[in-house]
This record gives sequence, C-alpha cells and structure tokens, in this order.
Amino acid sequence: MTAFVFGQQVDYVDFKKAKANIGFGDLIQKEVFGAITFEFEILKDIDSVYLDARNFEKIHCVLNGKELKTVYDGEHIIVKHPFQSQTQHTISITWEVKPKKAMYFIDWGSEAGNKQIWTQGQGKYTSNWLPSIDDMNDKIEFDLSIEFDKNYQVISNGTLTAIQIKESTIVWHYDMDQPMSSYLVALAIGRYSKQAVHSKSGIPLEMYYYPEDSLKFEPTYRYTKQMFDFLEEEIGIPYPWKNYKQVPVKDFLYAGMENTSTTIFTDSFVIDSIAFVDKNYVNVNAHELAHQWFGDLVTETSGTHHWLQEGFATYYALLAEKEVFGANYYHWKLYEYAQELLAQDKLGQSTSLLDPNSSSTTFYKKGAWVLHMLREQVGDKIFKTAVKNYLQKHQFKNVETDDFIKEVENASGRDLSEFVKIWLKSELFQNDKALKSLNKSKFIKAYLLVNCDENDSKCSTILSSNISDESKIKVISQNPRLVEKGDFKNSLKVRQAIALNLTEIPSELKIPYESLLEDPSYSTIEKALFNLWLNFPQERNKYLNKIKEIQGHNDKNVRILWLTLALITEEFQPENKPIYFQELINYTNPSYAFEIRQNAFLYLQQINACNDACLTNLEQATKHHSWQFSKFAKTMLELIKTNQK
Repeated sequence: MTAFVFGQQVDYVDFKKAKANIGFGDLIQKEVFGAITFEFEILKDIDSVYLDARNFEKIHCVLNGKELKTVYDGEHIIVKHPFQSQTQHTISITWEVKPKKAMYFIDWGSEAGNKQIWTQGQGKYTSNWLPSIDDMNDKIEFDLSIEFDKNYQVISNGTLTAIQIKESTIVWHYDMDQPMSSYLVALAIGRYSKQAVHSKSGIPLEMYYYPEDSLKFEPTYRYTKQMFDFLEEEIGIPYPWKNYKQVPVKDFLYAGMENTSTTIFTDSFVIDSIAFVDKNYVNVNAHELAHQWFGDLVTETSGTHHWLQEGFATYYALLAEKEVFGANYYHWKLYEYAQELLAQDKLGQSTSLLDPNSSSTTFYKKGAWVLHMLREQVGDKIFKTAVKNYLQKHQFKNVETDDFIKEVENASGRDLSEFVKIWLKSELFQNDKALKSLNKSKFIKAYLLVNCDENDSKCSTILSSNISDESKIKVISQNPRLVEKGDFKNSLKVRQAIALNLTEIPSELKIPYESLLEDPSYSTIEKALFNLWLNFPQERNKYLNKIKEIQGHNDKNVRILWLTLALITEEFQPENKPIYFQELINYTNPSYAFEIRQNAFLYLQQINACNDACLTNLEQATKHHSWQFSKFAKTMLELIKTNQK
C-alpha cells in the first residue's frame, strides 16, 4: 500500500458527489450540525483517505454502511482502510461544530440589527463548517438541504428542488448537477424578497434584496440582464449552471464572491439612484458573473495561475461595462489600471503574474491588460475562438496558464513564447506598450495631452470646451484655481471634481459653489458641505439646515458629517445637541454595518468625543470578523488611549 500524504490525495482519490443535511442549534453560540455522504472512487491503491474538517467538536463516520473508528487531528478526518484501485465507496459523516471562519452569524446576539448567516469559503475555508476537500483540484457535485426558521429565506448553490414545511422550520433542498470546488459551496440565510427575470437564453436571474429596500432594487441591479446576455454571447459558451442568484449580506468580507451559481455581495452596494452616481454594483456584478466561467467552470490548479480567474474576471467585467457605458469608459479604466501598475513598479513592488504571492493589483489589473494586449495581437475572432476552445476543453476541470496559451497558439498559429515572457513572466508592467495601445483611442490621446500648471493660460478655456469630463477633471485636480463661475455648468462628474479639489472657495464663487449642495451625488454634497462650512462661518446654520434630512450613502457619510458639524457649531440648535450626540454615538453600535460604525468612530475621535459607550463599542469592534475593520478599531483604540495619558 502507498503511504498517504496530505495535499496529494487527488492523485489517489476522486470525490464525486456529496449530499448534505445541515441544521443549526444555538445561533448565538454559532452551533452547526449535519450529516453528509460522499461518493468517491479510488484511483490508486492507498491505505487511507481524508476529508478536511477544522475544529469540529463531534464527528462520527460510516464507511460503506459500516461504522468505523476514524482518526481526527483537529483538521482532518482520516479514514484508514486498505482501499484498492478502481473501487467505489461511500463515507457518511455526522458532525457538530462552532465555526471560527467561513460561516458568519450576524446580529444574533442583539435585538436590533439584520439577523443573517452567510458563508465565505474563498481559498480553503469551507471545511470550517462542512466536511469537505480544501484542495480546489477535487471537484464535487454538492447537494445541500438546509433546515432553518420558517421566517427566513435560505439560498444556496444550484436549483431549489423542494421546500419541506414543518411546524416552525422549513427544509430547503438545493441540487447541483455539475461538480465544483469545495470553496465555492455557499449558503445565505436572512429576511429577503426576490425578483427574477430570464436571460435571453432562458436562465433564471434571481436577485435578492431586503424587503425594506424595494425602491433600491432597480439601481442596485441595474444592467444585470444586459451584461448577462452580453457575456454569454461574448464568451461563446452558454452560462454553465441552471440559474444565477445574487444575495446582499451585511458586513461581508469583500465586495463580492462568485460562489457557483450564487454570488454573495456586500449590502453596501444596495443603493438608491443618487448613490448610483458615486458607488454602484455594476463592476462587481459583472466581475462575479464572469467568474461563473473563469474560476467556477474552469478553476486554477494553484495560486501560480490565479490570474486565470481574477485577470479574466476583471477583463470580461470591463467588456461588459464597455457594452453598457461605451468604449471611452473601457479605455479609461484600462488607463487607470496602467497607472496603478506603473506606481507599483516605481515602488519596487512588482511581481510576475505567475508569482502566487503577487498583489491583487497584479492578478486583477495586469491580468486584464494581458488579455487586452493578447486580443489586440491575435485579433478578435482568433481570441474568441481560443477562449471558447479553452473553456470547452477544460470545463469542470482545473487549468494552468499553459492550457490557455496553447489554445491561443493553436487558434492563431503563432508562437507566443515572447508574449508570455514579457507580459506574464516579467515582473515589470509594459507601460510603454500599454500607452501605445491606449493612444489608439482619441479620447485617451486627448487626455494625455492635457497638462495644466499655474502659468498655462491655455487651460483656462478647457473647462468650458467640449473636451471629455476626464480631461476637465484632470485640469481641476492639477490647478483648481482655474475654476470660474461658468465652469459650474459642467456635468455632475466635473462639478464633483470642483467640490473635491477647490477647498479654498473665493468669495466670487460662493453662490455657484453652494449649488453643489443640490447635486444628486452624496459624495459631492458631503465634500461641499464641509468646504462651505469651513470657508463661510457666518453661513454655517444655513448650510446645516439645508441638508439636515440627507443620510447619504449606506455608510451615512452625509448624516454623520452633519451630526459632527452640528455638534461643533456653537450657535446651531444648542437645545438639540444632546440628541445629535446620542445619535452619533448610536452609530458606533454593532447593530449597524461596520462602514457606518467606522465613520462614526472617526468623527467622534476627531472631536475628542468618544465616551464610555463609544469606547465599549470600539473594544467590541476589535473582535469583528472583518480584519480591516478590526485592525482599524485596534489602531483607533490605541490612539485614543495614548491621547488620554
């Protein structure tokens, strides 16, 4: 028999199907339990197989219908048995666990908030709540049945085949008919409403939202069907799953996650039409959708080939946005990506696209640039043929970079070794070649010619010309003192640039600047309010009264600034200051999304007003599951304590 080595199991064992029943105990204690049965085939003789299961409390296993004693080391369920090649087996496991990662229980310990449970298994974390295989090279067909309180909606991968209604609970049965990597298994539980449309090809597109956010549904999911239909046609391979679901959740760890057929995304993208101008879901929507092909249908073998997922998803998201917003938008985003990559080069932080330790900027944005340049080199038709062949040949399998490059070489008849050398293997971004490509766009070419310093009189007329908004914004950022009264007649984006850059407001621009408070942009209103409050102290009451009802983005950017300014403006409503202070303190409470809490903490710290309740909430925030937010809280808590000494 061959000795078993962790990490090499896929050469010996092929797990094919998994049927799981999942239930929940004490939700405050984060109790999960269940039973799962795996069907698997032995590829080579081996004396044991294992499943990943991290920090489980109770485990019981049955092999081929017979109970057996298993070894559990806290991370693996190890089944010892003289397994012979070409034989079929089943393992049934019952378990209990309080997951420390990958499954998050939101607001169950408080009366307020938005009670949810959701998962995030990116990489190798699903085994924290479900016995599974962390190795993404072993793809399994998962069918999940989840029992939960009947007052909540349960969403998971695949097709909802049945709903079993009990006295106080519902069992939701979801079926996948194709295999996927374990890290893409997902579930989301919460109070949701849903609207569905069908793609041009007949795929149900199910879009979830909180019942109270019905008016935000359209701006949140704007362009979804258009982008779905575009990507199916552009990629040339039909969408590979039976349906496509999108679910917003509170305090998500990232912008979104492309779980197979079920994207989970942060509810900070649940927006109204005004917020759409500043922060919308369109790019993330397209990115996670593109992953359904690039990442879910074909999956990298290892981190060395991570760009095959993130570079492709970034590139195809840009193509989808190009379909919606036009070619200038596409070229502008590529230019922004190039600037980021160039900055990374200058800081000496560049790495090869094939380095598994590369930054997100490299994987996502350099990866997108590689595909843009490759398509330009071989032509549209050949590029699309190669992508189609690549997906067809490797569907439901794992891939390496050579698998894709070979298909492009076969379709084009070209040797791409030099392209691979300079674009994939070289650490430096090929900025000169990128700019040469971008200069084919008249829009970008005109933008690059803009250069306005204080002595450049030619720039004074640019803001009133027909040049692009991006060029006007460049002028304003380089020299905001060029702004004149007539320049406030520009578009919303240009007016926002004025608010962001013209912080010292000349008296002759006071009246047109005040008009920025009426713009349908929460970011513009926030910045304009602060600048006007700072520049014209005698008018502070007027400005505060004008926007006192505006909340702003989901992080309450306008409201929290307004409360802070109301508190430190002595003559403004002194009788209401205790009410305003209490409201600001309340926003640090765990029942609010961490973006709101972070804003409130920042402003309270700036005005030295973080009281005992604030400090208690800040201490709680240091234990938040979002590492970015917990790091922020720890840093701020230390700063406050240092200042109090």
